[in-house]
Amino acid sequence: MPAETTLPYHRELIERVSGDCVLKAMDKQLFTICELAGSLCVEQLDKVHPPYGWTIRQVYEHCTNAERVFGYRIMRFAAGDTTELPGWDENLYANSRFGLGSFHQIVSELGALRQANLALLKRMTPNAWDRSGVAEKQTVTVRALAWIAAGHLQHHMEIVADRCKVPLKMPPAM
Repeated sequence: MPAETTLPYHRELIERVSGDCVLKAMDKQLFTICELAGSLCVEQLDKVHPPYGWTIRQVYEHCTNAERVFGYRIMRFAAGDTTELPGWDENLYANSRFGLGSFHQIVSELGALRQANLALLKRMTPNAWDRSGVAEKQTVTVRALAWIAAGHLQHHMEIVADRCKVPLKMPPAM
């Protein structure tokens, strides 16, 4: 796991991910995204489970938005772009409900974004992983961003599983 992050919240996210290869961890999460979504009933999707303020649908939308943001940051920093990137207001995006489409479409989009981010990471040169940039006023490497993306998704999938009382399944051994 990378040590290139100083934020305790990022460190906590990274520590949620098991294994020593972020690519394998991110790939396994593709299975978990679909398995968890398939375990949910329609009645659970738009219900707020206190103490949380978002519905399950909004959590998946948030994960989709975050995956897009992580991918953009990874691409920019891996290319050596040193333009400082601003933060994004996750609550604004989650509460805007700007997206149209079924829950199935949101899950498919999340999977497609994860696959795109994996493809990007897999084609990077080794030195690109060590490049860094500033996002939300914090310096972070591409490697750390990949681990944070995996940890972020793991965090939210664990919350959804717990809220809906369904198991968080891992893929069968490969």
